[in-house]
Amino acid sequence: MAKPRVFITGITGMVGSHLADYLLKNADWDIFGLCRWRSPMDNLGHLAARINAKDRLSLLYGDLRDTLSIRDAVVAARPDYVFHLAAQSFPRTSFDAPLDTMETNIQGTVRVLDALRAHAPKAVIHVCASSEVFGRVPREKLPIDEECSFHPASPYAISKVGTDLVGRFYAEAYGMTVMTTRMFTHTGPRRGDVFAESTFAKQIAMIEHDLIPPVVKVGNLKSLRTVADVRDAVHAYFLLVTVNPTAGAYYNIGGTHSCTVEDILNTLLSFSPRRADIRVEVDPDRLRPIDADLQVPNTAKFEAHTGWKPQIPYQTTLRDLLDYWRSRVAAEGDRFLTR
Repeated sequence: MAKPRVFITGITGMVGSHLADYLLKNADWDIFGLCRWRSPMDNLGHLAARINAKDRLSLLYGDLRDTLSIRDAVVAARPDYVFHLAAQSFPRTSFDAPLDTMETNIQGTVRVLDALRAHAPKAVIHVCASSEVFGRVPREKLPIDEECSFHPASPYAISKVGTDLVGRFYAEAYGMTVMTTRMFTHTGPRRGDVFAESTFAKQIAMIEHDLIPPVVKVGNLKSLRTVADVRDAVHAYFLLVTVNPTAGAYYNIGGTHSCTVEDILNTLLSFSPRRADIRVEVDPDRLRPIDADLQVPNTAKFEAHTGWKPQIPYQTTLRDLLDYWRSRVAAEGDRFLTR
């Protein structure tokens, strides 16, 4: 009997690479990962031998903005399962590049689902939206459940509203098994340095190695976030497609530790032997014009459906994130910019 085949868009990202790790360890599936020809491969470096040997892991090249490349990748993968994770995923960047964000995230999702409709119509498909779709939520609506109205606070968030609705449309209109998720803040090793907690960790690591002055530059520290570990997130995604997958279903997923961004910063600083020397300075370039400032999920629907619960403690997640940046800075610190 042939092994199940899985297609992961965005496999070179934090979530995609951790999902590949999870599936290699916990499922006997052949994995096909979509990446752009110019995508950094750092997050897959530890899997290079398997990729080169095509040992259950192969890369396919394509771009969400190129219809033919997406079609060809789907034809090559012939997937039973799909995790559509690829996106322009940074809210702050979307203010500078709104049209690129919209095309990549909304039209890119249409391209993926159209190719699957034509060439893998029986696949079980996860479309990854974002908690950012809820945007500016009144405090009385916390915790945020699936039926909370959308009030997106960035072009990125608007694009993810489109992604969410496109996924649900393909399930309803074409009978495809598509499910969408709104994952709340999730982080850990390999988190990109354009995200707040990761740039804090990177700056602390650079300070510890005397590469920059002892100043951590920050944006808005008052936003409330609920933090999950990326390794718990990919476990959730696996359960999503394997435990009674329900066409058209949509779920909020997230952690249990809610705190301000300032609390996250202070936790990271508490791990550093240099903490007494480090100053914090607001950088206006790191502020969004508006912010999704209350991000606390109600995950009861997903937990009831799958039995999933987050397992990795908040402190472990942030310590692992800082240690990730410490190891990268120690190995190649001179080449880093303080983004």
